[in-house]
Amino acid sequence: MRKVILYIACSLDGYIAKPGDDLSFLEAVAKKGEDYGYATFSESVDTIIMGRRTYEWVMSQVEEFPHQDKKTYIITRELRESIGNVQFYSDDIAALIERLRAKPGKNIFIDGGAQVVKMMLHAGVLNEMIISIIPVVVGAGIPLFVKGIPESKLSLLSSKSFESGLVQLHYSFR
Repeated sequence: MRKVILYIACSLDGYIAKPGDDLSFLEAVAKKGEDYGYATFSESVDTIIMGRRTYEWVMSQVEEFPHQDKKTYIITRELRESIGNVQFYSDDIAALIERLRAKPGKNIFIDGGAQVVKMMLHAGVLNEMIISIIPVVVGAGIPLFVKGIPESKLSLLSSKSFESGLVQLHYSFR
């Protein structure tokens, strides 16, 4: 069965972005030739789910969507026309995951943001989480885990530390 995997980075104090959707704290671990396993992870997925704000931030940084080769669902309240492999989705998230899991394919990448993570946790559809902890305290912004998420029991699959100070934690849901 296809796994649904959250792959995300956050500051040591748990923020995925500073105020103003500022991701500059990620630069603290930027190192030429080091992608912290992202390329390998990306090869293991063929479907991406992300929130509208995350999508819009990505599109403000690049000329063309970086995952054009993968089916992508943008979770939004307002429907828009599809753009290539990018489809805007506003229905039940659990139904989408069930439909995707029923089809053969690779794993499903959950790429944020915080509200999408909350929806996935409430729906109980996440299989794994890979969280990269950036050795920076930002003090404010968008927390990875927002208020109202359900309690979840996890098992540590692996942990890796890198020369930059980044620590990557890989968990599965029990």
